[in-house]
Amino acid sequence: MKGVRLKGFFENFLNKEFLFSNKQVLQSNYDPESIPHRDQQIEQIANILGSSLLYQKPSNLFCYGETGTGKTLIIKSVARDLLATAKEKGINLEVLYTNCKLKNTADTEYRVIAELIRAMGGEVPKTGLPTQEVYRIFTHFVDSKKQLVLLILDEIDQLVAKTGDEILYTLTRMNSELKNAQISIIGISNNLVFTDNLDPRVKSSLSEEEINFHPYNALQLQDILNQRAKEAFKPEVIEMGVIEKCAAYAAREHGDARRALELLRVAGEVAERNDEKKLMIKHIDVAEEKIEKDRVLDIISTQPKQHQAVLYSIMKINEETEEIKNKGESLFTGDIYELYKKFCSEIRLRPLTQRRVSDIISELDMLGIINGKVVSNGRYGRTRKIALAIQNTTKSKAKETLEKSLGFSK
Repeated sequence: MKGVRLKGFFENFLNKEFLFSNKQVLQSNYDPESIPHRDQQIEQIANILGSSLLYQKPSNLFCYGETGTGKTLIIKSVARDLLATAKEKGINLEVLYTNCKLKNTADTEYRVIAELIRAMGGEVPKTGLPTQEVYRIFTHFVDSKKQLVLLILDEIDQLVAKTGDEILYTLTRMNSELKNAQISIIGISNNLVFTDNLDPRVKSSLSEEEINFHPYNALQLQDILNQRAKEAFKPEVIEMGVIEKCAAYAAREHGDARRALELLRVAGEVAERNDEKKLMIKHIDVAEEKIEKDRVLDIISTQPKQHQAVLYSIMKINEETEEIKNKGESLFTGDIYELYKKFCSEIRLRPLTQRRVSDIISELDMLGIINGKVVSNGRYGRTRKIALAIQNTTKSKAKETLEKSLGFSK
């Protein structure tokens, strides 16, 4: 009987009136024909990378800016057009892209280089070889012919957080060993102060050229949403004010175009599931709450153990200190660090220094999980006031996720 009911459900589903005409247009991996409000960055990147068509090594390039400001989209778009031109002209150009946030491909120095070897058509075991041997194989593939290799390291700050900056030093110095080829590195990061913590040798060679992607404002986001909405939805199904509200939400969240597009897509899905004939403003509010919950839990679950331990300490103090809980007062770094050390002892995690924990708190602040504000205590120095930025409806699930990952018993 259950199968019959499902069959009837899916038959009715196919007969529904859908609001979308092409939902893919609102996906983060969609490559639009034009990218509004980024002409300056596109021209800068094209000018820097264009020298590869003359077999001249482009400067290493570092692109930074908040999430959803178009960094990856534009780098990939310029690289694609560059590759097409190189192919037409018979120029040997190789573009290697890796997302350093992915656990299975970029959580160790070995795996990153092995992934690059596979991208060039080589084979290397997932584990087992000395790291220097993997570098030797990679060098062999790169230098096998006269060519230029553009190495795009997306979320490069995540790579350094996992493996240290030695990999960047090795890659930036590899050109001195190459006879036929040259490598240029393109780093992409959401962390605006990422390069401040790099070894000075790495910093000087990595960031030969830097391009900043400023957040979109609300009007720019409206242009982007209107462009995509025309392709994504059927005519006249979006209620007046929906686009403006999506843009306002995203402008509040650091001008994140990716978030604006996701909000519009999820709101459309909510409207469709409710058999609505139009996408209305009320659907934006439902979508916003759903996305926030999913976003927070995804960030928390993918953080390194040390970051999770720090966040768990913040959550426990916030939960257990009645005065903070009732009055909305802030926590301080020193209090968090003491509890963090206690938890590290319980789960057999080597505690970091207070300075490193302070850096992690800054990273959690950047991710929007907490709000951290540095305040001066006069001659007693500076400290950071910290408050959770997680919605109440998400806190219990976030805490459960952390306890499971860190191995705390219920």
